[in-house]
Amino acid sequence: MAERTTTEVEVQGRRLTLSNLEKVLYPQAGFTKAQLIDYYVRIAPVLLPHLHGRPLTMKRYPDGVDGELFYQKNCPDHRPSWVATARVWSEGNKRWMEYCMVQEVATLVWAANLADIELHTSLSLAKEILRPTMIIFDLDPGEPADIVQCCQAGMWVRDIFQHFGLQAFPKTSGSKELQVYVPLNTPVTYDDTKPFAHEVAKLLEIQRRDNIVSDMKKALRVGKVFVDWSQNDDHKTTVCVYSLRAKARPTVSTPVTWKEVEQCWAKKDAGLLVFESDQVLKRVKRMGDLYEPVLTLKQKLPPLAALVALRDGGEIRVQAAPKGKSKPAARVRKMRRAAPRRVARGRKA
Repeated sequence: MAERTTTEVEVQGRRLTLSNLEKVLYPQAGFTKAQLIDYYVRIAPVLLPHLHGRPLTMKRYPDGVDGELFYQKNCPDHRPSWVATARVWSEGNKRWMEYCMVQEVATLVWAANLADIELHTSLSLAKEILRPTMIIFDLDPGEPADIVQCCQAGMWVRDIFQHFGLQAFPKTSGSKELQVYVPLNTPVTYDDTKPFAHEVAKLLEIQRRDNIVSDMKKALRVGKVFVDWSQNDDHKTTVCVYSLRAKARPTVSTPVTWKEVEQCWAKKDAGLLVFESDQVLKRVKRMGDLYEPVLTLKQKLPPLAALVALRDGGEIRVQAAPKGKSKPAARVRKMRRAAPRRVARGRKA
């Protein structure tokens, strides 16, 4: 067993002991723990606002991406005293959980030193855990489909919300999926967002049966895109924007423009939406935080009845995007069917 090495550092006035910085976490890329920490420090100005105030589920890879992993919801007992935490009731575990919250660069460095390669966050802020700030769709391709087909599905999701006057923002998952986030930042609960997301998925499935599935059974996904609506739940988390992923190479969950999504679909080139850590840093320097509106844009979720009204021949007319932005072609879509509203579960916050 290799001898443990340590390095003392100071991050914005916080003292930290980092260990085994030379350890290779991504063998294929030769990407070390030192590079992992360096990436998170450099991306912190745009990453931290998306982590701030949200319970964090750690996904740790102490032996690198080829080794065993484990999820950690309860913040480690050995955490520094200055690491912020959030107490959240777990219905599944029937007890209170003490989640870490990444409020500053030092906490980000501390987590990365624990080989927390992936950062998974709640759709809610800890202070209002039953009130999501967004509604999301995880577009998961069933082989032989890939992210190219997800781009087409993503544009269909975008079109539905654009019909209602809402903006949607795409990002890669850093793996095989495309994800679409619709910021709300207005009073809403999961008992509003989850049924709405489910209905969107079912409407797309009915309209595009050869392309879309809303049921998570893997046998149904072959060659299609599963529109995963179920992530809109208070007990689930999603990979945070700008988080690294534990893949063969250090790919990142990256915000993209709709123009890039459209180009990927038009060129049928999945490689256009694969970004590694060094590329993401350059993109941010050039483009800024494409996901900043997800934090600030206030949009009201349409009533579920608005989707129900489309089930019998209702039409969605999509207007072209404003000049200077990605311009989806104007089109007409007929959408049908509605799902029943989910019954509130009455969780404690």
